[in-house]
Amino acid sequence: MPDAADPAPSAQIADPSSERDRRFMALAQRAADEARRAGEVPVGAVIVLGDEVIATGFNHPIRGHDPSAHAEMAALRAAAQSLQNYRLPGCELYVTLEPCLMCAGAIMHARISRVVYGATDPKTGACGSVVDMFANAQLNHHTTVTGGVLADECGHALKNFFAERRRLARDERDARRAREAGQPAADSSDRLTTS
Repeated sequence: MPDAADPAPSAQIADPSSERDRRFMALAQRAADEARRAGEVPVGAVIVLGDEVIATGFNHPIRGHDPSAHAEMAALRAAAQSLQNYRLPGCELYVTLEPCLMCAGAIMHARISRVVYGATDPKTGACGSVVDMFANAQLNHHTTVTGGVLADECGHALKNFFAERRRLARDERDARRAREAGQPAADSSDRLTTS
């Protein structure tokens, strides 16, 4: 699960006074909420050219039966269609979760000039958390990376989503066990928790 408190080590830590970055990250958060409502991991992305949003995307690999249907990939595809060019020089990509290797490769091929992400991804992050794809000087295109924009908010959305998924899985498991035992199932909201 992402640790929103610690931006990736090689990413430039966002200036908290960057109103522009916060504004576009808030739009990416709206896209992430679309993913959540669709039952997908809540990751959203927007692509900006100047101060204009030219594309948005949200995570939908489950619904689309497509392992490449990450928020960044959806936004890159939409931006390429919008500009009628697979190369997107001068564009910036805002995404609520640090891009993975697949997305980082596509970002590089699209010639995105800057990536801004919210929460870090300590399991698959390719902007410094696991590997730093954009720091490789041998690559033919170089993308500036800024991490940690609205990191707490982005991280909480992910943590809440996975906590709810675990709760639902627990409820389903308990209901199945109760049916097998011939007893009524208790709802997890009825359980007492201790701190």
